[in-house]
Amino acid sequence: MPVSKQKNVINLAIALVWIINGIYCKVLNYVPRHQLIVARILGEAHATALTRIIGILEVGMAIWILSRIKSRWCAIAQILLVAAMNIIEFIVVPDLLLFGRINIIIAAVFILVIYRNEFKAHVSLS
Repeated sequence: MPVSKQKNVINLAIALVWIINGIYCKVLNYVPRHQLIVARILGEAHATALTRIIGILEVGMAIWILSRIKSRWCAIAQILLVAAMNIIEFIVVPDLLLFGRINIIIAAVFILVIYRNEFKAHVSLS
């Protein structure tokens, strides 16, 4: 696969992670665990609204990824957000995470994919 196509496919996959987590898990609340995490970290009073806002912002991140506008800044923002969010969850709410504290490993792999896709040259397999 040509390098540019490979990057486009990976960008689409990364954007889909943000879209699924934003719309399906948070805005539509099909995964209530996300709202429980927000409630535990930020307080129950506004957990529903904050969870939906976070979901909308995640969709915004997907749009930013797909727009390719300032893609390096976008990658840095993603890396920082995923790292911060997962460190907080690792410390405060490990019992609510899908894979418990192992989630941090999955987050690290996701960060590595984002980093490699944006900052490292792609190797063509053809």
